[in-house]
Amino acid sequence: MTAGADEDRPLRIALLTYKGNPFSGGQGVYVRHLSRELAALGHRIEVIGAQPYPVLDEGVPLAPLPSLDLYRQPDPFRTPRRDEFRDWIDVLEVATMWTGGFPEPLTFSLRARRELARRRGAFDVVHDNQTLGYGLLGLHRLGLPLVTTIHHPITVDRRLELAAARTRKRRASLRRWYGFTRMQKRVARRLPRVLTVSGASRREIIEDFAVPPERVHTVPIGADTRVFHPDPATPRTPGRIVTTSSADAPLKGLIHLVEALAKVRTEHPGAHLVVVGGRPTGGPVAEALDRFGLGHAVEFVRGITDTELAALIRGAQVACVPSLYEGFCLPAAEAMATGTPLVATTGGAIPEVAGPDGDTCLAVPPGDAGALATALGRLLADGDLRARVAAAGRARVLRRFTWERAARDTAEHYRAAIRAAARPPR
Repeated sequence: MTAGADEDRPLRIALLTYKGNPFSGGQGVYVRHLSRELAALGHRIEVIGAQPYPVLDEGVPLAPLPSLDLYRQPDPFRTPRRDEFRDWIDVLEVATMWTGGFPEPLTFSLRARRELARRRGAFDVVHDNQTLGYGLLGLHRLGLPLVTTIHHPITVDRRLELAAARTRKRRASLRRWYGFTRMQKRVARRLPRVLTVSGASRREIIEDFAVPPERVHTVPIGADTRVFHPDPATPRTPGRIVTTSSADAPLKGLIHLVEALAKVRTEHPGAHLVVVGGRPTGGPVAEALDRFGLGHAVEFVRGITDTELAALIRGAQVACVPSLYEGFCLPAAEAMATGTPLVATTGGAIPEVAGPDGDTCLAVPPGDAGALATALGRLLADGDLRARVAAAGRARVLRRFTWERAARDTAEHYRAAIRAAARPPR
């Protein structure tokens, strides 16, 4: 598309995602819902993705970009057979893994650049979903404007995991694993247009990645309100608290919610927790479950569909987000959209989504199990408070956080990137 082209013309969009399976985290959820809504607006969007491949809605094509899939289950960190190697990128991928690093952002970016060069002229704009790999620099030489989403800098995860590491060996291993963040910092500084999902993430990107502020733009995402909505026919299970959390990620704060549950059960013995995530086999969360004798009061579920997740949230009396940090917080938006009252920390961007304390949620400081217990106890004990918070929370999501609005705003940034690329350099 050239300068002066019709602003209403549908765009041809390549959406890149190296980690697109929705069960792998928020990046996959973002790709699925944004691509669907962009297609609904009339744009021609194609997702170019690596394993684990994204789950996409009907009408959104996937161009698979195979890797060696070194972290697949049930054999993660596997050594490929000799006949699996296709080129030097595969060799680089295995060599990085063998030395304790995480190669996928770099190797996916190299494969994506090669694919885009092969299909030169097929797209008006490229949207990178937080790959931030060296291979994506220089796409302008192919005539391709680049827009990049950074949900939050992975340097935040690195800091929190290093702080939680118990041994020197573990800290050394984490530093090597997160070595790719040096590349992401260098790439981010050279990007012409960065999108992020919250004001808190914007501040982190400017500070951690040293991206000039005028290049970073906030486009909030949202809940899928077709799925996450109230259903008066669904009964609430007394004492049930639901959370979406990973026991393996310290920044998700599950350890503090387990400690809070132990306190809550002294006054509400029927209180129990359903965690959407994998059951830990070791580590602080598993130790806390044993220490407090909560094995029977905490259930872990995983691999469920959005419909099943929405039904699970509707059936709870309270939803909880105990995270120490979130770049946006889809679990908060989804819980509020279903009409389930929310207890959430003030970590990162969570207050931007959950809203003011006492109105649309009960807010507590991150990492404070006592404050979590007090807030959970208040909601479990007061039906009128649950109803008020739930109604206000749903109204907030409908007003501010929908995927249709996110897609429209994102498309405007695509057009701005295309106009900027068409202007002659100074």
